[in-house]
Amino acid sequence: MSAFLYGAALQWKLDIRSKALLITCYLVPLLFFAVMGGIFTSLMPEAKSTLIQSMTVMGVSMGALVGLPPSLTEIYGSDIKKVYKANGVPLYLGLFTISLSAFLHLMLMCLIIYIAAPIAFGAQLPERPLWYFIRLSIFIGVSLSLGSILGLSVKNQSKLTMVSQIAFLPSIMLSGIMFPAGLLPRPLAAIGSIFPAAWGYRLLTGDGSVCSSLFPLAVIFAVCAAICVLALRRLQSE
Repeated sequence: MSAFLYGAALQWKLDIRSKALLITCYLVPLLFFAVMGGIFTSLMPEAKSTLIQSMTVMGVSMGALVGLPPSLTEIYGSDIKKVYKANGVPLYLGLFTISLSAFLHLMLMCLIIYIAAPIAFGAQLPERPLWYFIRLSIFIGVSLSLGSILGLSVKNQSKLTMVSQIAFLPSIMLSGIMFPAGLLPRPLAAIGSIFPAAWGYRLLTGDGSVCSSLFPLAVIFAVCAAICVLALRRLQSE
């Protein structure tokens, strides 16, 4: 347990100095929030009621699908993996520490949006803040599980960038944060339901029953976790 906490603390310090994480978990999401928040609330004043949730879904998806995978590839696609094996360190430790660090950074970014949105754009705060952040934690965890698959499966950084964008763009465009998901054709709506962003947005906004959003997220997490276990076993045998 102490080794895990030490590794998580060390990874947190490394991530703070990472330019890639600064861009994907803070700079781009908060810049998008600053620009699009003003546009959304000017063109559609009713967007103030869901502005925090929509900007949060965008930021979490970018951090999980674009920011997390390269950090994992740096370990599992390089000789660092051999160092883990040589020193008897379980391969899953890297995944856990990087994911935990990313979780904390994304939560901090979401907190900034939560505080700044009402001040900057008059956005409406979600009801029952504690319950909102519990839901947010679930959404972040599921999104990171999907990003982990990309980081464990794609070893080439250039290919990883392309694959991450392929996952990120439809995740956001089909999630309902840009325009109502009900306006999408059924095939596109079905594709959007594959990604956590669509269900996370519904969960955070309270659109529909809680179970109707939690169950798909649980299924996505279970599938992603199983794939991650298989990927780690494959890396262990290499």
